[in-house]
Amino acid sequence: MVYKAPASASLFSSILLLILAFLFAMADSAPKSVASSSESAVHIVYTERPLENEEPESYHIRTLASVLGSEEAAKGALIYSYKTAASGFSAKLTPQQVEEISKLPGVLQVVPSRTLQLHSGPGKLH
Repeated sequence: MVYKAPASASLFSSILLLILAFLFAMADSAPKSVASSSESAVHIVYTERPLENEEPESYHIRTLASVLGSEEAAKGALIYSYKTAASGFSAKLTPQQVEEISKLPGVLQVVPSRTLQLHSGPGKLH
């Protein structure tokens, strides 16, 4: 006598295989978070507020230039200067530059910039 699995078990196995294939495909397409030692990525650099007589953006450029070597290089790497709720800037930096700028006086924290997406749909407002 030959055992034949019920149709529901076969359907379950097929669905399970599809889910696993989907998960492997998503893992391959996920962004790689580990950058090579020379690859630059956007980071947010939180700083102390500049003195009252200095513009925030000038202070941010000066801070960045001390690591990048010139004001021109700093202006090229600077993406945005935060001035209202927090003091800091976002810039493209290599891991070595992140390490150097983290040690500067007035630099409070350096974090990688991340883009987050909201996942909601109809009826999911909570």
